[in-house]
Amino acid sequence: MSRSTAGPSWLIVRLGALGDIVHALPLASALRAWRPDARIDWLVDVRHRAILAHVDGLSSVVAVDTRRLRGPTGLFAVIRGLRAAGYDLAIDAQGLIKSAALAHLAGARRILGLGPDHLREPLARWAYDDQVAPRGPHVVDKALALAAAAGAPAGPPAFALRPPVSDIVAQVRSRLGIGSAQPFALLNPGAAWPNKRWPADRFGALAREIRRRHGWRSIVAHGPGEDALAASVVSAASGPDGRVAELAPSTGLGDLLALLAGASLVVSGDTGPLHLAAALGRPVVGLYGPTDPARNGPWSADDVTVSRVALCRCSHQRRCHAARWCLDDVSVEEVAAAVDRRLGAAPGAPHPKENDR
Repeated sequence: MSRSTAGPSWLIVRLGALGDIVHALPLASALRAWRPDARIDWLVDVRHRAILAHVDGLSSVVAVDTRRLRGPTGLFAVIRGLRAAGYDLAIDAQGLIKSAALAHLAGARRILGLGPDHLREPLARWAYDDQVAPRGPHVVDKALALAAAAGAPAGPPAFALRPPVSDIVAQVRSRLGIGSAQPFALLNPGAAWPNKRWPADRFGALAREIRRRHGWRSIVAHGPGEDALAASVVSAASGPDGRVAELAPSTGLGDLLALLAGASLVVSGDTGPLHLAAALGRPVVGLYGPTDPARNGPWSADDVTVSRVALCRCSHQRRCHAARWCLDDVSVEEVAAAVDRRLGAAPGAPHPKENDR
């Protein structure tokens, strides 16, 4: 991991998780646009390194297993390699004691982090030489503020995601029985937090509404352990006109990126696929309960969120402990209307049908 550029050498520390890494990508993009000659390395947890293989502009990805001391990705070996790199600057884009400690142990000449009001663990600030306070509430604003503090010119966020070549979209179109030019919606009912998951029967009913209003069929995405949930959505999507949604093929991260890039609309809760879709510039409708779209939502002004954060009694908690779950208050009609707004069409307006291809 020796230094190999004549320009500055920078280390970004963002260990995980998927959505958080996506939100930090504008930091790397801004640095790369400013200094094409720089070495830009990214320190990531071994469990989340796969996404960075699809990001342009990085010099190298350093994977660390913070649960192990020894081995090629253990703390001892990784820290030795980081110190040998001789970084000019380490940027902690996570704000945890763990990430701040790794930035410090990397031995960079300067360590940059967020101000105490923007840290998940305020004690992390003791590792930093300089701190910055972002102007906006969104986590992408934090990434841009860190880039500006490093010296990069201000600009809009850029996400250097590169979907791989894949036949996954062709597979999906075949399953849906649609032609190569026909749009389709992607519904993502899963989420790591149970209280971020809008009910499967409502996702199914939404698929019927998308078919009725826009003439589109839907593909239902699923991650590990979510097969039964996705199958429930497909079952609920059956109506008088037959089944209007199909189960997506099982996908790894690369195929998921390609599938999201090929979708004409993505409807999801606050989870990784939503943030990937937004980073790829796909039209998004986000469903938010225990988290705030002002902080974690899609950043395009065209995207639409349906939020109950003002009513949520379990903010930023993985499980709902309130008498009434906030997302249970979100109706199919409300989400269907959000889809109409995102697609720029009112219910009843003419849309191309599948049999028009």
